[in-house]
Amino acid sequence: MEEVDEWIYTSSIEQVFEKFSTSIKGLTQKKIESKNFNKNILPNPHPFKPIKILLQQFNSFLIYLLLASSFVLFYLKNNLDAWVILGIVFLNAGIGFFQQYKAEKAIISLKNLIISKSKVWRDGKLIIIPSENLVPGDIILLEAGDKVNADMRIIKCENLQTNEAILTGESLPVSKSCSILRGKTSLSKIENMLFTGTQVVNGNVTAVVVAIGENTVFGKIAKTLQEVETPETPMQKKVNVFSRQLGILIIFIVGVILLVGLFEKVPFLEMFLTSVALAVGAIPEGLPAVLAISFSISSVILSRQNVIIRRLPAVEALGSVTVICSDKTGTLTEEKMQVQKIFSENHFFQKKEKNLFFDGKKIDAKKNDVLFSLIKASVLCNNARYEILEGRNQFVGDPTEQALISSALDLGFDKKFFSEKEPSIKKIHFDSKRKMMSVIRDSGIKNTMYSKGAPEKILELCSRELVSGEIKNLNEILEELRKMEKEAFRVLGFAYNTFSKNVEPKESSLIFLGFIGMIDPPRIEIKNAIAQCQSAGIKVKIITGDSAITASAIANQIGIMGEVVTEFQVEKMSDIELLQRMDAISIFARVTPSQKLRITKLLQQRGEVVAITGDGVNDVLALKSADIGIAMGIRGTDVARDVSDMVLTDDNFASIVKGVEQGRRVYDNIKKSTKFLLAVNFSEIFLILTVLFMKLPLPLLPLQLLWMNLITDSFPAFALSMEKEEGVMKTKPRKESGLLHGIWGFIALAGFIAFLSEFLVYMFCIIKDFPIEETRSIVLTTGVLFELFFVYTCRSNLPLIKKGIFSNKWVNYAVLFSLALQFVLIYTPLGFFFGVVPLSLYNWLIILPAAFLGLVVFELIKYFFKASSRV
Repeated sequence: MEEVDEWIYTSSIEQVFEKFSTSIKGLTQKKIESKNFNKNILPNPHPFKPIKILLQQFNSFLIYLLLASSFVLFYLKNNLDAWVILGIVFLNAGIGFFQQYKAEKAIISLKNLIISKSKVWRDGKLIIIPSENLVPGDIILLEAGDKVNADMRIIKCENLQTNEAILTGESLPVSKSCSILRGKTSLSKIENMLFTGTQVVNGNVTAVVVAIGENTVFGKIAKTLQEVETPETPMQKKVNVFSRQLGILIIFIVGVILLVGLFEKVPFLEMFLTSVALAVGAIPEGLPAVLAISFSISSVILSRQNVIIRRLPAVEALGSVTVICSDKTGTLTEEKMQVQKIFSENHFFQKKEKNLFFDGKKIDAKKNDVLFSLIKASVLCNNARYEILEGRNQFVGDPTEQALISSALDLGFDKKFFSEKEPSIKKIHFDSKRKMMSVIRDSGIKNTMYSKGAPEKILELCSRELVSGEIKNLNEILEELRKMEKEAFRVLGFAYNTFSKNVEPKESSLIFLGFIGMIDPPRIEIKNAIAQCQSAGIKVKIITGDSAITASAIANQIGIMGEVVTEFQVEKMSDIELLQRMDAISIFARVTPSQKLRITKLLQQRGEVVAITGDGVNDVLALKSADIGIAMGIRGTDVARDVSDMVLTDDNFASIVKGVEQGRRVYDNIKKSTKFLLAVNFSEIFLILTVLFMKLPLPLLPLQLLWMNLITDSFPAFALSMEKEEGVMKTKPRKESGLLHGIWGFIALAGFIAFLSEFLVYMFCIIKDFPIEETRSIVLTTGVLFELFFVYTCRSNLPLIKKGIFSNKWVNYAVLFSLALQFVLIYTPLGFFFGVVPLSLYNWLIILPAAFLGLVVFELIKYFFKASSRV
């Protein structure tokens, strides 16, 4: 985390004024104009550059291989095939660019961190200016609900609390003061400053701007992000390795074929063209488009499920995730404090939704004198209020005070009703020393003081309690308080006393009313989402700035079990020790940003694919270093969103699980397309190599090879990306060394059967002394139909009779369309240009049994061996 200059918070206000040549009346316009100040705009670590996004789509070895193939084809005057390959390359680039462009635009629309206007003193007058025009030395006025839009030193404040979660990870409001600090301290303990991106939740403040834009704590972190490299996704790594290996293999095999052909006295030009055609045919040029289309379709699906994908390969990477490190507040929880437990009259009452229960029976709080008084005190001794923000009524104020009002409304109480009957006379505001606040109200004949605060403090000031409408001596109830605290409730104590009109009320000799326990509860759907992760073999760890007690309580409720370690424990552990304990640890509490980054790196070091969530500036280094950085769309900062791979528009952990499920589905479909493309692409190479050794005529011409490649590698492979596999969240994450892991056997057997069917057909035609044009037409059609029928067995490891032939309509459309193209080639004048002649019924009787061979063999294998549903 970036540090703040020590002099800012250890100097007096007068020294700060002198440094920035300002005063309590603010800067003069003349002074501002005399200096060339930069705009108060945060630096963008990843500026939106459409050209860069476009060029990134071509950064793949497989794309380089395809581009080289197209240039060779242009040189050989095979323009049609060259344009087809270029079309696929640019289709892939266009899809990737369009989706990433849309994602970037969506992120830009989410950027609303810095408010557009600020109240400042200029020339001794209070005016409102665009926040981007703030300069060091400006005097700012802020109150509850305002966002802080520059780093500031507090001049004076009243009952001031801010939410600094985006910087420190602390979910509870932080109390601020204008006191001078002594000596260097950490960011979270600088109580006399406000920081860009935080928010005032209570009180009001006058402050002097000390840093703007890139010089703020927020801005400095944004600048350092450019030094952190974004790791490749697992799929990008696998495709690049696969492409290099495939390229070397193809060049070697084709080189061998060229040499054999020349040795067998085949004309050089014919042999060279055949070798080039075989090379192009062996390259799965459909794979980049399959990847782009799969990622694109998935990104659209996920956008409807509150997930914006910023980098398309992140879709697949989600499916490879083995560990999810999640924030607690707002991601696992509602990020809204709620009253859940009330202690009064030595009894615990449970609040569920809009009702109160005791021993399972519903209680009407209005008919219980003590509960009525307790809830009335929680409403009247309260600073929360309604305001119209962003076009709708919203609570403003401390989250715990909001929760008290909301609970009272749920139980049928009305704040306006109370306040009208007992108007306020005086407030004794909360401060960190007293740890309580009181409100004195006119209750008719007498005045009543209502007090709330830290339970121990309230109990110190109480000697009696209200029980069944009667005031009795206070019983020992600290044991009950500890029970509530162990359950991670934020507990407030409440008391009251009445005074004669002519007596000055004091916070002493109070009458105890009870405790009210609040908690930020887990989201309803989270427990099921965690169970899905556990079923899928994905470890979930909580990394939070909150306390260990709070994090543990939430973890227990949602089904996360394991050890809890704190900032200090992590600091003491060596990397080796932390790695050894990593499996056992489920909760990291009160961790610092550097520790969050360290945890991420160590998990990756042990081979984990890590997804990590974050919303604040304190999270950005970990977000960028993780395999998948997941930012929050609602409460997240611009910087966090800018460095992330995906953004949750609902800030909900359950949406991550939906993304993982879709990512696994995508990976499975890519594997299907890959094994289909490779299983059938190499058969022609071995067919031609075998025929050359037998000194027989070439079974296929170069143009025929390219035609087969065109109509079989494109549409069917795309259609496989539309498969909808079920049960993907019931298996462990894939930890595969490469894209071909686990499918080599399938590819080898399928390639052999494809070669065998084409070779047997070719030899039958040679033996029967068919004309060479007819022989080649039969072999070509056999190869095309073999691949089109074979695509059905690539759809799943389940037998086709169980999977259903109509369960993927896109495969049926693709096969029918490709068949139609083949018939056009055979029975129209187009065939003349490809050396193809019309086929007779007798020819079809030769073709069809061979074309169905691959489908039949593999379906029988699947039926008898009962393979699993996943690829």
